[in-house]
Amino acid sequence: MIFEETPIKGAYVIRPEERRDARGFFARLFCETEFGQHGLEKKFVQANCSLSVDKGTMRGMHYQLGAAAETKLVRCTAGALFDVALDLRPDSQTFGQWFGVELTAENHTMLYVPRGCAHGFVTLTDQAEVFYLVSAPYTSSQERGVRFDDPRFAIGWPAPVEHVSSKDAGSPDFDPAYHGVETLRGLL
Repeated sequence: MIFEETPIKGAYVIRPEERRDARGFFARLFCETEFGQHGLEKKFVQANCSLSVDKGTMRGMHYQLGAAAETKLVRCTAGALFDVALDLRPDSQTFGQWFGVELTAENHTMLYVPRGCAHGFVTLTDQAEVFYLVSAPYTSSQERGVRFDDPRFAIGWPAPVEHVSSKDAGSPDFDPAYHGVETLRGLL
């Protein structure tokens, strides 16, 4: 695997090294040893997928607090999306900054989103499917969301957001007290 650092400390774009032949290719998508060599999470406890039927569907910006804070390894398995990590770690040099990358079924690229970063994406095609691993089980009481269009962060979404759940549309602008900035301090 090829691990590319991003401007967000601890977030990586990961590209599989494909071994091709006449049949197609083989590639490793996770290796405990290689992840460990890069100081990344090696234990994932849940695998999730989502299908967004329409282009322009927004999912995010989500994260969890405290012991429920999760690392995510995200891959697009059908269609295409623009995937974003937003750094909400209070002690991070890149606090408040975001990084985005296009993930497609064809490019097999993955985004590694570390604990303390919010995660979300907008679909660039119809029928976009996402598969991701998480390092902690979902805990509804610890779930938080930041509005995808919060002007404080000015995320540069490359496609118009046309479909968003009422839950995500109702996420508040960033507020350190609500968003648990102090809760995240010391965990990361």
